[in-house]
Amino acid sequence: MSQTPRIGIVTISDRASRGEYEDLGGPAIQAWLENTLISAWEPVTRLIPDEQDQVEAVLRELCDEQRCCLVVTTGSTGPARRDIVPEATEAVCDKMMPGFGEQMRAVSLQYVPTAILSRQTAGIRGNTLIVNLPGKPKAIGECLDAVFPAIPYCIDLIEGPFLQTDESVCKAFRPRSK
Repeated sequence: MSQTPRIGIVTISDRASRGEYEDLGGPAIQAWLENTLISAWEPVTRLIPDEQDQVEAVLRELCDEQRCCLVVTTGSTGPARRDIVPEATEAVCDKMMPGFGEQMRAVSLQYVPTAILSRQTAGIRGNTLIVNLPGKPKAIGECLDAVFPAIPYCIDLIEGPFLQTDESVCKAFRPRSK
C-alpha cells in the first residue's frame, strides 16, 4: 500500500523564525493546497531563517528523508543581501526548471512593477519538485494559480504520486494518451 503523498511547505524568514511576526506565507500555501487538491496529502511544514546552509539542509531533508513529492517555499527570493533561496534551491537540485519562475514573474508583473525584482525559480531533486514562491500571501495565490496547472504532470514525469485537483479551482494539465 502506498504512503500518503507529502508536500513540504517552507517559510524562509529571519523575523518570523525569531517570532517577531506571524508566518503568513506558509499557512497561505497550505490553505491554497487544501482548497485545490482533492487527493489525499500530508503537509510537512518548516519555518527557518534566511541562512543558505539551513535552507539547503531543510530542502534535502524534505526531499530525501521525508520523501515529499513537492516542496513549496515562500520568502527570500528578492534582490536583498539575505535573499538566498534561489541559490539554495539550485545548490540542492539535479536540474532546474526556469519556466516556473518565468511564468510567476509574468503573472506578477500584471499586478506590481516590482515583480521584475523577484528571483523565484524551481528545480528537481530526485523525485521531488521544489518551487520557490514570493513571501506575500496575495502573491503566493497568484503564483500558484499560474504554475500549479503544470505541477501534477511534472510530478508524474519524475515518478511521483498522482495528485488530483478540484478542476473548479485549478485544472491540472495532463496530455491525453493516444
